[in-house]
Amino acid sequence: MIVVMKKIIIIFVLGYSLLLANGDLSEKKIATQKSITGKKVFETYCWGCHHQTAVAFGPPFSEIASKRNREEITAMITDPAAVSKLFGYKRNAMPPFTLSTEELKAITEYILSYKPKGSK
Repeated sequence: MIVVMKKIIIIFVLGYSLLLANGDLSEKKIATQKSITGKKVFETYCWGCHHQTAVAFGPPFSEIASKRNREEITAMITDPAAVSKLFGYKRNAMPPFTLSTEELKAITEYILSYKPKGSK
């Protein structure tokens, strides 16, 4: 029952964040979106606390990718306090980020690209 509730809340948080991230698609915004990469999003928002394969203030992307799926990663980025509670963490240091849908997809894929070979 708890696992089902966790999944429902993660899906709700993800859906809500994607709803908020949708904005107008002006020509300038479309041109900007084409140049969005996971590495750029990482360098803009994540590198202060995370590294790709080494432990920093936050866990490395390789560890995150080996433990979490796409939906959990996306939900953690958009609402880390709620997701931390669902995962049973006693505290959370990660701030919430308001990213565009494209940025969120790019950083999620970038994180998952560090999944160790042979991991599920």
